[in-house]
Amino acid sequence: MGYWMSNSAFDEWLEHLWQEGEVFGPTRFENKGAFSDTTLYSYGLIHSRNDLVLDHKTYLSPKAAAFPIRETLFYFDGDSATTPEMSERPIYVFLRACDINGFDRLDNIFLHNGPHVDPYYANRRNRLRFLLIECTDHGFKNCFCVSMGTNITNKWHAVVRLADNGIVMQVNNDLAGEEDIINELTNGLTLFAQEIDEFMPVFVTKNLTQVSIPSTEKLNNSIFDHPVWNEYTQRCIGCGRCNTSCITCSCFTMQDIRYDERRGERRRRWASCHIKGYTDMAGGDGYRSKTGERMRFKTMHKINDYYKRFGTHMCVGCGRCDDVCPEYISFSKCINRLTDIIAEKEGK
Repeated sequence: MGYWMSNSAFDEWLEHLWQEGEVFGPTRFENKGAFSDTTLYSYGLIHSRNDLVLDHKTYLSPKAAAFPIRETLFYFDGDSATTPEMSERPIYVFLRACDINGFDRLDNIFLHNGPHVDPYYANRRNRLRFLLIECTDHGFKNCFCVSMGTNITNKWHAVVRLADNGIVMQVNNDLAGEEDIINELTNGLTLFAQEIDEFMPVFVTKNLTQVSIPSTEKLNNSIFDHPVWNEYTQRCIGCGRCNTSCITCSCFTMQDIRYDERRGERRRRWASCHIKGYTDMAGGDGYRSKTGERMRFKTMHKINDYYKRFGTHMCVGCGRCDDVCPEYISFSKCINRLTDIIAEKEGK
């Protein structure tokens, strides 16, 4: 069963969600863009229909809903430590198919990457409710989700679509193991919406940007030592914007905040494999001092190492790294260049 809500009813429904939890989605930040008079489109709290932006791609991904930029792991006082109280409130997130697939990639890192799960990520992840946003036509500039196979997903709890003077929604009654969440959404919608015919989401089938991914068997030492990486040393400034905008980058570092000689807290915060100091070790040693070497590390992880371990590519083709790079470095073009280099080597 589908649902239609007027814009005012949609606002009332959002208010209802806030009574239960939090609502997170793409929104606009006026005068916060690259220039003082431009708009930044990013993720933020959604309180009304006017807050929600469905026709722009955000520069940042929604991963902070489950993996915050910074979070306190525990508080310490001498020899004792206590962990923060974990919330049970649901987190409703408006997001696109590529980002839902991106959370699958994060799940592998934080939940299926050894004998123990990350309890902090697991807590937030279990509270997420995915409200799917459809992409129209070919998606957005720099998107290559079709090439990565992430343009389609069935792991949404509800789909949201703009309609005349309102919003239409459809809950996913076929989502196995999520019946409680589906019932939770359905019960809320019936308070504010009118029932309409059932519909299914529409997914992008072709992007303007297309990528040919080389096989993992061919990404060998000859690619590792190829001079192409020297070009990125000349261009990349190591700012890390590609990492912070990415839905699947999951590296973090630790930081102790001391209140006094005995008391304090330990935080983790996002880290970037592109930033100087990422590989620093005790004694002053470090690796990948050149930015081209860092580009190689990231690229091989996104389309090679992760695939060998989990069977899917880490990159989901959202194109945000291309969108935010101040040096106009294109990750999609980097992948295609590797494919061309391999083809040239095989042709000799």
